[in-house]
Amino acid sequence: MSRRAPPAPDRPLAVVGDLHGRADLLVQIVELIAQEAGTDVTLVFVGDHIDRGENSAEVLGILQRLQGELWPAEVICLKGNHEAMLLDFLDTPEEMGMFWMRNGGASTLASYGIRLPAPSDDALRAASDALRAALADGTGAWLRALPVSHRCGNVFIAHAGADPHLPLAEQTEIDLLWGHPDFMTTPRDDGIWVAHGHTICQEPRAAKGRISVDTGAYATHRLTAALLSGGECRFLSTG
Repeated sequence: MSRRAPPAPDRPLAVVGDLHGRADLLVQIVELIAQEAGTDVTLVFVGDHIDRGENSAEVLGILQRLQGELWPAEVICLKGNHEAMLLDFLDTPEEMGMFWMRNGGASTLASYGIRLPAPSDDALRAASDALRAALADGTGAWLRALPVSHRCGNVFIAHAGADPHLPLAEQTEIDLLWGHPDFMTTPRDDGIWVAHGHTICQEPRAAKGRISVDTGAYATHRLTAALLSGGECRFLSTG
């Protein structure tokens, strides 16, 4: 088997792991990236910006401001499965509401001043309506427009990885958002490096075509970014 070429994006990238409502760590990692790599680097956030941590509303505001004016270079925010659950809650609260609540959605509602709804259709619909009103400043449309992947050179970035058996053009959204059972065990054979979050790792790593950046920030206080440039991958972490 030939030696895998190193990750080689077309421009310097900083791929940031799952934020999960930690606005404090988001501010810290952006400052670290600026100090270590400058502000010409493209920021890519892998998704799961919300839930579990206490400041999801603040996180979404910061990300939009980074895209709008705070960061000089490009800022790409991907959709994760938690953003997908929020959108499902807005569209079908009776069906998806309690599932999202059990997976961190209650903390996102609380960050918007919305109380945890009772497990009834009426209460879930009311909470969904309240959240829709809170997101009417453009955040709701921003969430719906989030892409599920981004490619730069031989680096492909998606929240939960990719199906290692399929070309990138044939990936399904469900695998990109929720993961594929073979992703963490089967390397790709096309020379692509897949940078991802979703699966918490004790230490970030780049091996066998995978760049794993989710270090469980909401619980560990360690938010990680992979700096990719010049054929090298190095990691920065808060905490």
